[in-house]
Amino acid sequence: MFTRHRNGLTATDAALALIPHAEAMEAAAAALVREASGKDPASPAGTVRITASDVVGSEIVPRILVPFRQRYPGITIELATSDRVDNLLIRQADIAIRMTRPDQDALVAKRLGQVPIGLFAHNDYLARYGTPASMDDLAGHALVGFDRDDSAYRAVKAAGITIDPAVFRFRTDNNAAQLAAVRAGLCIGGMQSLLAAEMPQLEPVLPEAFRFNLEMWLVMHEDLRSVHRVRLVFDHLAQSLQPWVAADC
Repeated sequence: MFTRHRNGLTATDAALALIPHAEAMEAAAAALVREASGKDPASPAGTVRITASDVVGSEIVPRILVPFRQRYPGITIELATSDRVDNLLIRQADIAIRMTRPDQDALVAKRLGQVPIGLFAHNDYLARYGTPASMDDLAGHALVGFDRDDSAYRAVKAAGITIDPAVFRFRTDNNAAQLAAVRAGLCIGGMQSLLAAEMPQLEPVLPEAFRFNLEMWLVMHEDLRSVHRVRLVFDHLAQSLQPWVAADC
């Protein structure tokens, strides 16, 4: 399975081919432990694993779980913050908050609404460098953008908005780090408009020229609908995430 070198061991192709199977076994074992815990509906307990994007998972989910935790102290929450889409079919997570429509079968999916996206900058940045008056003006500014994962760029392009990646002066694929860079006054960047509205130091940039919507979906495997603690978390998230989405027009 491994080849020994002077500097250590290197996995062979046969070993690498086993990785997805080992990951599936690990996910199944974790799901088995979660399923076996907390069978008493009168006193719900056990573990529920949620996966959400970096921004939603770090900026929104913890605060909306506060009342849930007070009401159901016996339920333990595992939160995986990642922009990778975890596979609910092999139970890498029990519940997923996704910004795209799920395309897998055997899932229960609830569309929560649209998430408006816009460009924002710290008012200190705009005081130093001025406010762009047009999309062409962005060429003279520092924008935060993707490093290797261009999925966000493709979403912007699909919305009919053209941005030259050459204007990205700060690059990272971590959306929470992008938000932090904008909040620090390092650059201009895209973010959820309803989240930015909570930060008085941020100002919208080109709100008429640059804006589009992402969908927010709440998803779980259909087999979990009858698992009491999972349903409690699902219903709480469905209600508590409503202030973070805009109603469909």
